[in-house]
Amino acid sequence: MAAAALTREGGEDAFRRLFRFYRQRDASDLRGVVDFSVPGGQVFGSQLSISSVSDQDACRAGLQPVSQWKAYGLNGYPGFIFIPNPFLPGCQRHWVKQCLKLYPQKPNVCNLDLHMAPEKTTDLWGQSKEQLKRKGSSKREPRSLLEKLRWVTLGYHYNWDTKKYSANHHTPFPSDLAFLSEQVAAACGFHGFQAQAGILNYYHFDSSLGIHVDESELDHSRPLLSFSFGQSSIFLLGGLKREEAPTAMFMHSGDIMVMSGFSRLLYHAVPRVLPNPEGTALPSCLDQALSSDLPVGSVIEHSSDEDWQVCAKYLQSSRINMTIRQVLAEGQKFPEESGTNGKGQAPFEESHHQENSRTKRHKANTD
Repeated sequence: MAAAALTREGGEDAFRRLFRFYRQRDASDLRGVVDFSVPGGQVFGSQLSISSVSDQDACRAGLQPVSQWKAYGLNGYPGFIFIPNPFLPGCQRHWVKQCLKLYPQKPNVCNLDLHMAPEKTTDLWGQSKEQLKRKGSSKREPRSLLEKLRWVTLGYHYNWDTKKYSANHHTPFPSDLAFLSEQVAAACGFHGFQAQAGILNYYHFDSSLGIHVDESELDHSRPLLSFSFGQSSIFLLGGLKREEAPTAMFMHSGDIMVMSGFSRLLYHAVPRVLPNPEGTALPSCLDQALSSDLPVGSVIEHSSDEDWQVCAKYLQSSRINMTIRQVLAEGQKFPEESGTNGKGQAPFEESHHQENSRTKRHKANTD
């Protein structure tokens, strides 16, 4: 098993070697990838704080009662929690639609703002929906603006030049996403979590996310929450140093990952996006219709058939990931800074987390 051999090698930058292995388009050895749908080995059951979230609040966020969730940890990774799809039928569709139709709108920031006039990026959905609905399987067809979307930032906007957040570049955080995040954090034992910043990543089958650590938040005692929708991926979780070989795991549509405590500052990456393992265009959990009976105060909205048709077409070759962070501790303020431009934008169109100032590329890359 090539992956296992690479893991045993250790030594200098073991993470990079495994990243390259799983990045290969013809990589067929996926037996070493942890699959939480069949837990065993280094996977163990993790306890949730069931009483911290009422069934009503879970339902309002589009989630099953916490008592019905399954949660797992990994030996060697204290503070890491994996929750396989806890969403109620049809509710994933709401978050997909928000990520494609609402969250990219101004005043939020996206990668397309870097080289397009503001009036060109005010309605990515409106400019792309007809083109997406007509789109066939040919790679030669021009990409819509939504297909060129690589990242969107929410709340405190991450500055890709300084790798910092700042008080002077902040827009209101979406209330529905804040509510979802607060319920998930509470269920994992993090009471009073405040969703203050979000980075949305838009992946295609040729996309990857380079090796990095999320350490720009000023309060590392709060967890990092990750939500995935659409096609599947391989996620690598390493150690405090890149010399430590990472553990590979599958992430499927609806899965939630929580990095807290010791695991909060570990190296991680996404080397590869994979078709969903069911072999269908979309995972079956996305085919489920939303109940017509939504609870009072629900943050979930019904999607029109037309809107979902556009979302479904997009997801046939794509994956969306939302990572939500609390930047500041209660009562904490940003340190005084001078000379920052406050734009919170990446220096290149297709970058996200950068490694040694190299951009994340969405064509075949090795790291």
